[in-house]
Amino acid sequence: MTGKIIKGIAGFYYVYVEDQGVYECKAKGAFRKDKIKPLVGDDVTIDVISSEEMTGNVISILPRKSELIRPAVANVDQALLIFATKNPEPNLNLLDRFLCMMEEQDLPIVICFNKEDIADDGFEERMRATYENAGYKVIFCSAKNDEGIDGIREILKGKTSTVAGPSGVGKSSIVNKLTEGQTMETGEVSEKIGRGKHTTRHSELLYLGDDTFIMDTPGFSSLFVPKIEPVDLYTLFPEFIEPASYCKFTGCAHDKEPSCGVKDAVASGEIAASRYENYLQIYSEMVNERNNKYR
Repeated sequence: MTGKIIKGIAGFYYVYVEDQGVYECKAKGAFRKDKIKPLVGDDVTIDVISSEEMTGNVISILPRKSELIRPAVANVDQALLIFATKNPEPNLNLLDRFLCMMEEQDLPIVICFNKEDIADDGFEERMRATYENAGYKVIFCSAKNDEGIDGIREILKGKTSTVAGPSGVGKSSIVNKLTEGQTMETGEVSEKIGRGKHTTRHSELLYLGDDTFIMDTPGFSSLFVPKIEPVDLYTLFPEFIEPASYCKFTGCAHDKEPSCGVKDAVASGEIAASRYENYLQIYSEMVNERNNKYR
């Protein structure tokens, strides 16, 4: 019998089998021996122990079409990245780091800004100019007012999407709207510190019908540093790639070098200043990390 792992917690794997439901399974010992760990999103074969109690064992993992490291999930088609327009204020440095993370793993990305109803004047225009110019699809919604949810549902249709974002942006509220009743905790934004409580503590795959799944993942706030060489960081900023071909010097860091196509694109407004500033910060961290490694 085949199914898909929709949740893994405390050594148990919950496998959704179409037209039957969810089986609680353990993984066979051979996986540990071979140092293979089943992931949420894996298509697997199971042996049924009890049809009445819906229990079984995972006996094989079918070939993966993709595998992400952060979050550790399999067979994902795209990422839906959710930030708020305000409360909390959007951290564009964190947003750009996440975009780099997904670019490094070659995963298509849709950026969603929630709380459209309280956005400052001009915010939507600025974000579209910044990120649509970089090649990303940008959408706006209000979970509170049920605005834009149908549009998100259409973007997700027929795909397995990982949904991620910082705590407090309304991510779980949007997922609740999409799942139409599947239970998830929701967290309130802490008025004292302006951040949300961490309500999602493990990755979980939720079935929306029509071969559509969404992967809710824990809120993130870590300062991700790519694992590529610093000189290649610009390749994770899609709008940098074409201008970089006009740089005078091979291996240009797009920082202090003269005759730099990327800096020229920033000066002309082709590349958003915020994106360039965040690139420089990440680049500096990567260089420092590499230098510390070889000391």
